[in-house]
Amino acid sequence: MKNYPIVLALVMLLGACAPQKPQPKTVTLDYYFNHEFQKGPDGAMHRFHYTWEDTTYNGFSKLGDIFRANGAVTDTLGAPPTAASLKNTDIYIIVDPDTKAETPDPHFISPDDVKAIDDWVRAGGVLAIFANDSGNAELPHLNTLASTFGIRFNYDFLNPVPGDSFELGCFQIPPDDSIFKTAKKVYLKGISSLSVTGDAKAELTGPDGHVIMATARYGKGTVFAVGDPWLYNEYCNGRLPASYHIDNDKAAEDLVRWLISRIPEQP
Repeated sequence: MKNYPIVLALVMLLGACAPQKPQPKTVTLDYYFNHEFQKGPDGAMHRFHYTWEDTTYNGFSKLGDIFRANGAVTDTLGAPPTAASLKNTDIYIIVDPDTKAETPDPHFISPDDVKAIDDWVRAGGVLAIFANDSGNAELPHLNTLASTFGIRFNYDFLNPVPGDSFELGCFQIPPDDSIFKTAKKVYLKGISSLSVTGDAKAELTGPDGHVIMATARYGKGTVFAVGDPWLYNEYCNGRLPASYHIDNDKAAEDLVRWLISRIPEQP
């Protein structure tokens, strides 16, 4: 057919002009700074605490499900963060870095790690830090990273909750909150408060004035910080009685959508 080259050119042109399906965003959970094991029923040592695949109270399987339901792909990083290892990550989550009491050979955050994460956030990465109180998380090295963005985890212990007195761990979400659009009341227990400087700002403040959550814009990127592992299965309404009307499940949905919304649009 004499017009075949013209038809082929038109098909290729139309294909090039057709709307491209957006690539799914990748959320990577750190498995390097948090690297805990415990003995299972089979006598072998197994990874636990804040992993995507753990469906017990200790895991982040519910949070992973929410990310995937919102179109993201979940991944893990079991090695130090570098420009290469973070290259395909849109959201990077660091949770509860290990202390020497938790892991025989903990991986402390190093200056090289800070530099790699700094560069990645500056270029548009979205970093979420879920810490813990100083007795359960390695805060000194974590603060070398957080302070880069104007955030510091304090060496305190807020919201102790004896037994099932869940109301003692609750915070009310203010109206028209920029992150939590549907959650009205959230639960966090045994947490580190935050200090903010520079461009960092408090996102949630307790009735006593302590900063509970903070954010920072940094270059093209965004940082979110909270002093508690918080949204693991146990407290993503895993064992929170309905009678307390605690919205940690809604807060997880709200936070996931907000984190995804902070990813810069690709040119």
